[in-house]
Amino acid sequence: MSAAVQIREPETDVRAAMRAIGAEARAAARALANASGEQKNHALAAAALALRERSAEILVANALDLADAGAKGLSPAFLDRLALDPTRIEAIAKGVEDVARLPDPVGRVLATFVRPNGLRIERVATPLGVVGVIYESRPNVTADAGALCLKSGNAVVLRGGSDSFHSSAAIHACLVAGAKEAGLPEAAISRAPFASRAAVGEMLEGLGGTLDVIVPRGGKSLVERVQREARVPVFAHLEGVVHVYVDRAADLDKALKIVVNAKMRRTGVCGAAETLLVHRSAAPSMLRPLIVALIEAGCAVRGDAAARRADPRVTAATEEDWRTEYLDAIIAVRVVDSLEAAIDHIETYGSHHTDCIVTEDPAAAGAFLKQVDSAIVLHNASTQFADGGEFGFGAEIGIATGRMHARGPVGVEQLCTFKYRVHGDGQTRA
Repeated sequence: MSAAVQIREPETDVRAAMRAIGAEARAAARALANASGEQKNHALAAAALALRERSAEILVANALDLADAGAKGLSPAFLDRLALDPTRIEAIAKGVEDVARLPDPVGRVLATFVRPNGLRIERVATPLGVVGVIYESRPNVTADAGALCLKSGNAVVLRGGSDSFHSSAAIHACLVAGAKEAGLPEAAISRAPFASRAAVGEMLEGLGGTLDVIVPRGGKSLVERVQREARVPVFAHLEGVVHVYVDRAADLDKALKIVVNAKMRRTGVCGAAETLLVHRSAAPSMLRPLIVALIEAGCAVRGDAAARRADPRVTAATEEDWRTEYLDAIIAVRVVDSLEAAIDHIETYGSHHTDCIVTEDPAAAGAFLKQVDSAIVLHNASTQFADGGEFGFGAEIGIATGRMHARGPVGVEQLCTFKYRVHGDGQTRA
């Protein structure tokens, strides 16, 4: 029997065990902060190799999670987020290698200036310390978060959801093997071995002062709880109510490609479009083709009166639909009177995550990009590009929609803070 099948939640005191994990991670963070770039890259390369070599074990573990999720009657979109196959495991391994190829963010000199008294001051990037990551059904987050934290010199404590318990444990074992191979502490990438919610509560309390920041990845209820109860700083987005606005100056062929991809490429990701807005001047020629393309792609459409007139298969949208992150093959469609009305709708109903304009009018594009206050704003490109890998970050630990420190995809640079180094030659202050 594969080792993956034998994974069990330990029978022990959760509070004491979690605090011990935090203390070990804090000690490991000191070693990681001083590790060379070569040593960290060695660990990531070894972890990627382990992911490939243990692919069969990971798939056995994932089958256990999928069987349990299926027995619970969870949705097809949820099962898609949870499911692994050889192609996805290879993509996970490649993502770890992509992180290894990134420049080392630690020790970067962000600014240098010389004061009139001759003091030379440098602002230098340093790790945050210990990062806690709480996530739900996506087992790939285990590898993404572990790799990004290690590359940025941070220790990490991972707590995956109970639905991905076995998959996350199998992937985590590969990351630990990589760290060990490179001579780094195994606690550099720690995992809470508990499916109970008590482990989440301990992390929200900060594990006895050992956590420096928490990143939640999951549904609205999880993120709301983290933001409400956390006693340490949080990088988070509450939900991804993502819009595509088709302007009156849009190119129809371009709009069709972008809208269908933004909604249907993967419906369960946070960058998937949830609402389509169409300028009233564009509606006569574009509204019906857009709706037909979505329906033919397998998407259910809920719309306003204009959308329902365009195609009788459209069902009536409610006020709640404009605020909903479906994470499924459903989209809400509304016709708006102007660019300004589209921006007002996004401000009223959006979540400041990702929003897109499709237009050939540079002035309209410029106004949209300037006025829409979202972490990611696109012009003539699918919202599914809201991804750290697509930004060249190698991967992301999440997408932050707050306004402090990190915003948008949180990659290795965003997982760093800074300190000041001051160089003098005997100066004293009067």
